[in-house]
Amino acid sequence: MPDMLKRLLRSPQGAAGVLIILLALLMVVGGAHVAPFDPESISILTRYKPPSAEHWFGTDQMGRDIFSRVMVGARSTILLSLLAMTIGSVLGTASAYLGGKFDEFMMRTMDAVMAIPSLLFALLIVSTLGQSSMNAVLAITIAFVPGMVRISRSVALAARQQDYINAAIARGEAGRYIILREMLPNILAPIIVEATIRVAFAIMLFATLSFLGLGAQPPEPEWGLMVSEARAYFFNAPWMMMIPGLAIALVAIGFNLLGDGLRDVLNPRSH
Repeated sequence: MPDMLKRLLRSPQGAAGVLIILLALLMVVGGAHVAPFDPESISILTRYKPPSAEHWFGTDQMGRDIFSRVMVGARSTILLSLLAMTIGSVLGTASAYLGGKFDEFMMRTMDAVMAIPSLLFALLIVSTLGQSSMNAVLAITIAFVPGMVRISRSVALAARQQDYINAAIARGEAGRYIILREMLPNILAPIIVEATIRVAFAIMLFATLSFLGLGAQPPEPEWGLMVSEARAYFFNAPWMMMIPGLAIALVAIGFNLLGDGLRDVLNPRSH
C-alpha cells in the first residue's frame, strides 16, 4: 500500500486527484465545524455581498454566507454519491459468491435497469416518490448500482476460484464473513478505480436533480440547489452561481483524476 501511494503521488493526475479528494473529505468531516456562520441564517442587511475578508465567498440573496453553505453542503453531495458505489460493490461480490439462481436474478435485474439511461431513470423515480434529498439518493443509488454490480461481480468471479476462498468455506465460515472479509478486501483495487470514475457522475447527477428542484429542497445548503437558486441573480451577483458550480466541477474532476492515477498505478504494464 505505501508503495502504491508513492507511485500514485508521483503521477501528476494522481497527485492532483489525491489533493482535491483530501480537501473534499476534510470538508465532509469538518465542514460544519469550520463554517464561520450558520449556513441557514438569514440576514437582510448583508445580501449580495461580494467576496471579502468577512465573507470569503460572499453572500446570497438572503444574506447567507456562501462559504459556510459550500462547506456544509459537501457532506450531502459527496457522501450520498458514495453510497451507490458501496452498495453495488457488495451486491456484485455477493452475486459472484452465491451464484446459481441468485446470480441469475441479480444480473437480469441489473440488465433491465441499465437499459434505461441513468438520468431518465433517476427522474422517473424522484417524480414518482416525490421531491426530497432521500428520494434523490435512492434514485441515484438505483441508477448507479447496476454498473458497480457488474464490475465487482466480474472481478469477484475470479477471486471465487482462489484457494483462500475454498479454505474459508472448508473452515465453515459464514457467507457474510467470506464476502466482506475475504473477497472484498482482495478485489478492492479494480473496484476503487471504477468507483472513483462513477462517483464523479453520481455527484453531477445528484447536483442535477437538486438543480431541477427534484433533489434537495430549500433551505438545504446543497451545491446543485445553490446553483439553481442563484440563476436569477447571476448578473448582479455572479459569485453566487460560480462558486458552488466550481465546487461541483472540482470534486468531479478530482475523482476522475484519482481514477486515472490509480488505473496507471495498478496497471502492471506501466511498471
